[in-house]
Amino acid sequence: METPDNTLINRVAQSGLVTLNLEQFFPEGEPAVFDLKDYLFMGLVLKEKDFREALKNHDWTQYRGKILLTYCSADAIIPLWAYMLVAANATPYAADVFQGDAEAYYKAAFLRALAQLDAAQYAGQRIVIKGCSDKPVPPAAYVELTRKLQPYAQSIMFGEPCSTVPVFKRPRQV
Repeated sequence: METPDNTLINRVAQSGLVTLNLEQFFPEGEPAVFDLKDYLFMGLVLKEKDFREALKNHDWTQYRGKILLTYCSADAIIPLWAYMLVAANATPYAADVFQGDAEAYYKAAFLRALAQLDAAQYAGQRIVIKGCSDKPVPPAAYVELTRKLQPYAQSIMFGEPCSTVPVFKRPRQV
């Protein structure tokens, strides 16, 4: 839009919209994988004695400062103590130990981070939740952020400030 003196006006900047980018909640740290399938006897069974010996000989220092994702990609029944043993061995080195694959980890990490968000600070605001991201933001993060903001926000939209999809609008008080 131009004014009579031909100066451009940024209507998006003047709109009062607050943009939230879920990438800001992306967990820091490099993920590493510990797949229990590599420790199965005949690809089917985890033998406790052999597994304990393998863990004792494993180089845990390679996980220093990393997020260790531990899971089993094979279709096998894994006893719960196996994950506990991995966690007990990895904890002195890894920044975090998580049972599950990368998708499950990112979902849990986003939900944990969003639990810390003070949604009341957005009371009465018109909010745009940024839609495009360069990092894998799980759908659960969008759902959780919407759920947390709805009691406070005037409106919630998805997308970019110049092109949004309405998600929620507080009814006008009569």
